[in-house]
Amino acid sequence: MNTQRAKEIAASPVMANVTYNGVPIYIEQVDEENGTATIYPLDEPNNKQKVSVSSLKEH
Repeated sequence: MNTQRAKEIAASPVMANVTYNGVPIYIEQVDEENGTATIYPLDEPNNKQKVSVSSLKEH
């Protein structure tokens, strides 16, 4: 996934089907400068992590 698309998904009120390592996730924030996103698994909102935007997959 590219940074621009990740930002669109994060800003959208509509839930997109995005996964990280096969796990459905929510994109909380995107850092364009570093190409990273703050995400968390849908079933674990307290398990936030920063990952490379390129490792996210939209279905």
